[in-house]
Amino acid sequence: MTDSSPVRAARPLSPHLQVWRWHITMFSSIAHRATGIALYVGALILAAGAASLASGPEAYGGFRAAIGSIPGKVVLFGLTVSVFYHLAAGVRHLVWDTGRLMQPRSADMACAASLAFGGAAAVAVWIIAALMGAL
Repeated sequence: MTDSSPVRAARPLSPHLQVWRWHITMFSSIAHRATGIALYVGALILAAGAASLASGPEAYGGFRAAIGSIPGKVVLFGLTVSVFYHLAAGVRHLVWDTGRLMQPRSADMACAASLAFGGAAAVAVWIIAALMGAL
């Protein structure tokens, strides 16, 4: 018995990144997922801080030294951007769930607004922290 089905081309079953043209909604979707992962890492850092605080002044001093270093501050700034961007992207998704802003142009603007909000809010928080002497 022979197979009478046509021969299939060796191609992927679904589109992959090399097939798609990059656009802001694609980037925004990936960034939303990445910031969600970053927030899990931030929760682990927060838990490490709580554990070091419970372990005594020496352990907490080491934690503060690590967080207060330049790489530590870069990580904290990245987490600040992640919090604000993830918040804005979540609100954007809630709006999309109502069926609004789904046209390509308005969806692109909503994505750009959430990216801009994430960056601007993080910078504002860090400027306020610097002015208050918290850095």
